[in-house]
Amino acid sequence: MPITSSQQGQDLTITLDENFNFDAVENFREAYSDKDAEVYIVDFRATEYMDSSGLGMLLNMKRYLSEKNINTIKLINCRQQIKKVLIISRFESKFIIT
Repeated sequence: MPITSSQQGQDLTITLDENFNFDAVENFREAYSDKDAEVYIVDFRATEYMDSSGLGMLLNMKRYLSEKNINTIKLINCRQQIKKVLIISRFESKFIIT
């Protein structure tokens, strides 16, 4: 399943694949670049694996959106092991994690 994005009102939801790693760089960037939304939601529902390049992609997204004065990024439906990596990496100070 590829990375997809869908917009409802001012919320853009990006649904990730089961592996969020370097192979997803282009698809992930395309999912949020040049979109017009106020809230960006990254849905980890299907994601079973994330490596350090996944963390880097999230930081690049944060930087890109911050330059557009968009600061609300939610990471939702994180499995326990993914949430643990995000917390260890101190991402809760940069993103809303649920």
